Formats: sequence, C-alpha cells, structure tokens
Amino acid sequence: MNAFPIGVLLILGATPLVAQTRAPAPASAPTRTYTNNVGFSYTVPSDWEVVDMGSTLPGAQQQAQQQASSDQEKRGIGCTQMGLSARYGSPASTVVAVVLPFACLGSEMTEKDLSGMGEGALEGVRQNFDLGEPQYGAYSLGSHNLWIERVIGTLKDHPKAQYAVETVCGILKKGAVCWMAIAADPAALASFEHCIVVLDDEAPSALAPANAFAKKPSY
Repeated sequence: MNAFPIGVLLILGATPLVAQTRAPAPASAPTRTYTNNVGFSYTVPSDWEVVDMGSTLPGAQQQAQQQASSDQEKRGIGCTQMGLSARYGSPASTVVAVVLPFACLGSEMTEKDLSGMGEGALEGVRQNFDLGEPQYGAYSLGSHNLWIERVIGTLKDHPKAQYAVETVCGILKKGAVCWMAIAADPAALASFEHCIVVLDDEAPSALAPANAFAKKPSY
C-alpha cells in the first residue's frame, strides 16, 4: 500500500493554516472532540481553535490524484477523509488528522504499512518544508502499535520560520489514521502529544507518551 496520498492530504490541510496570520472564524462553535466511525476519537486542547477544512478537501484530493501513479493510489485518495483540524497561537501551530477507511479502500492495511504511511507523510511535507534529519519511534496504546516521527523543518517561503513536524500513524480495526502537528514551539508540540485519544473503544490516553522515541520501529 502506497500511503503517499495520506501525506499529501495531511500537508495540504496543515500548511495553509500555518501560513495564515489569523485563523478564519468558524461559522458555528464546533466541538473539540472528533469522532470517526473507523474506531477512534481525539480531543484537542480547549485553547486551540477548531477550523473547518471540509471545503478544502476536494481540491486537495484533486491535486493528490494528479500526482497518483496507479489506480490503487487514486482510489486511496478518493477514500481518504480529513478529520478535525485545529490551530493555535501566533506564529500558528496546527493539528490535522487524516483517515483511510478499509471498507472504502477494499483492502486492509497492517502494522507493516505504518512506516510507509509515515514516510509518505514526510514526502508530502517536503513540498513545503526544508527538513532536517528525522527521528523515529514506536510505542503502544493499549492493543495498538503506533509509529511516530519528528523532524525540524523550515517553510520554503519563510526560511526563518522553523517548526517541529511530528506525525503519528496507527492501524485500527476498520481503518488507518495519521495525526500530524506542525508546531511553532515546544508548548504546542506538547499540547499535540497530550491530546486525548480513544482507539477502538479502549481506555482514553494521551496520543504520544514521554518515552515515544525510546523504542525504534521494527516494522
């Protein structure tokens, strides 16, 4: 499974929010907890502003499909959903989640695909950022194994703007999910890692533990 479309949609969702000097005001006050029927929910901190990115997804999918190299990739792009997007602070930090339901895809992914998902996300980031050397880690939340990557990047159009780009990917019973943070400072990165998630109705926990990078991925 080529997970590059996940990376494209992640970065197309997150980068515009980083570039804005002011977040658009949502039409209504959306909840800060996002729930998806593939089997997970996550809650962003109360001081982050939820931003409706639904109107941007079709354009992002169209752009990603133009880069697709196979029918399978195009199908994956069409099946990909963008979850809750949130923005905080100035300069802006953002959080975006992207979901790939297996029922739509027509096949399942496994833990062996986690590194490919993460690497695909990194390729998407390279469109807009100059990146340093990535750091990788692996950890478990309940019965789920997650893959995590962190890299320092600078916006190509704003070389003085440095961010920590962190991506977490996991496989659920009904789909795959990747979360991405583009964090302007350590506090924003910590807020992302402390977001509360529920995976397949298991116990709530922080998205990334303090020792997330202590173990290297074996998949």
